[in-house]
Amino acid sequence: MKSRAKAREEQPKYPRMFLIPCSCGTSFAIAEDFDRSGTHIRSFIPCPNCGKRHDPKNRVLRLGYAHERFWKVEGC
Repeated sequence: MKSRAKAREEQPKYPRMFLIPCSCGTSFAIAEDFDRSGTHIRSFIPCPNCGKRHDPKNRVLRLGYAHERFWKVEGC
């Protein structure tokens, strides 16, 4: 059991991001640490195309970079 936990710790951490779809047809992404870089995650994020404000905790796809070198959806 200890060897599995140690192996998990030694694996490199891949970047993660959140994909936010907008009703105007644009989808845009924010970094996983968006709330730690000066803007609180509870604040609304404007769409870069139409300006509509989105709550990042609602209707967001979590994307993770897989070790196979592509982005995959980890959850909603």
